[in-house]
Amino acid sequence: MPNTTVARRRNALALHRRFLEEAVAAGLPAKGLDQAFAKKIEISPSMWSQIKSSRPIGDNLARQIERHCGVESGWLDKEDRPSEVPDAAEERFIAAAREAWRGANAKGKKELAGWLKKRAQDAAAGGDPAS
Repeated sequence: MPNTTVARRRNALALHRRFLEEAVAAGLPAKGLDQAFAKKIEISPSMWSQIKSSRPIGDNLARQIERHCGVESGWLDKEDRPSEVPDAAEERFIAAAREAWRGANAKGKKELAGWLKKRAQDAAAGGDPAS
């Protein structure tokens, strides 16, 4: 049975993390970012602090957070979605991979694809993907 309270908090924190990473990457100072996130989702900083620790997120607030964060309705309710919230490092990796792919010839593309496939297989098998 899904635990909506836990899923909503986890997913709200993931959206918060994405907001923080984007703000820091844009050169904003770290101080005051929790307040800025609360303002973005139109709640008080105090309520955001409570949500981060223990306050449940009701249906109306969940839809409000989703709307202000640009995700589809019901997004906060789904469990096991951390990979669906890309962070700044992942976005930089994707951009670098795309640049490498576009700049490679056929042999280079084959090598890149083989390397990534091997790393994915190693990670899935619990091996060391860095080797």
